[in-house]
Amino acid sequence: MKSENAAIGIIGGSGLYQIEGFHDSQEHQVSTPFGAPSDVIVGGIVDERRVFFLPRHGRGHRLLPHELNHRANIYALRSLGVRWIICVTAVGSLQEHYAPRDVLLPSQFYDRTSQRADHTFFGNGIAAHISFAEPICTRLRDLLAEATAALGMRVHNGGTYVNMDGPAFSTRAESELNRRHGFDVIGMTNLPEAKLAREAEIALATMAMITDYDCWKVEEEPVSAQTVIGHLLANAETAKKILAAVIPQIPAEPNWPEHCALDSALVTDRALWPAVTRAKLQAILGRFA
Repeated sequence: MKSENAAIGIIGGSGLYQIEGFHDSQEHQVSTPFGAPSDVIVGGIVDERRVFFLPRHGRGHRLLPHELNHRANIYALRSLGVRWIICVTAVGSLQEHYAPRDVLLPSQFYDRTSQRADHTFFGNGIAAHISFAEPICTRLRDLLAEATAALGMRVHNGGTYVNMDGPAFSTRAESELNRRHGFDVIGMTNLPEAKLAREAEIALATMAMITDYDCWKVEEEPVSAQTVIGHLLANAETAKKILAAVIPQIPAEPNWPEHCALDSALVTDRALWPAVTRAKLQAILGRFA
């Protein structure tokens, strides 16, 4: 793929596009074979790079985690030429040493979701099994770690994100079990994004912005929406500074291992691919045509 087509996607809150240096903004109403994404996508330029911002829960936070159309979100970004994605997401801490307003950059996931059939593009005549032992792009994660540390912010490079369904927060029993398993943070949205990005040959890394201690820390008040919102606002400002610093460091040419993830994943002989499914996945399978 030509480097001028390689854009950067940001998935997170609706105000993230208000970062320093963002200009030439334009809204993109993208339709996909999987339905509509969470909202319009705001595209523009940051430091001579094309960047597209997608508000995960829609502007005004209208969508619950189980209502998110992850396939439409990732497919829409891929159809716009996105080959790198940075996810900004709120999480609860499961360990004492990860405090609210810290930044944790997950390196692993544990899946406790119940809608896994919606977390793949494949099926309907084309089978693929992506390699997912290392679910996060290490190079992009390291760039985020360096940029965050250089800004003097408290960052943890690596850790396990356990993905629950929501929309309710954990019970104390669930929170204690997740702690005993050694998981580091808990959230409701990021694992499907990572799986689908890998299938779409997009390099993805996540900034997990800690808002609370879940509910295991009995000396703290149990997590509530009100508790989270104050930390969310502060974390959004932190995220914008990190994004502005890291975007210029991301290469223009998509030649990392994640950008050819399907080379070892596709199982079905191309001669047997149904024309309808091939057309449906054109934004992902175009290079195999």
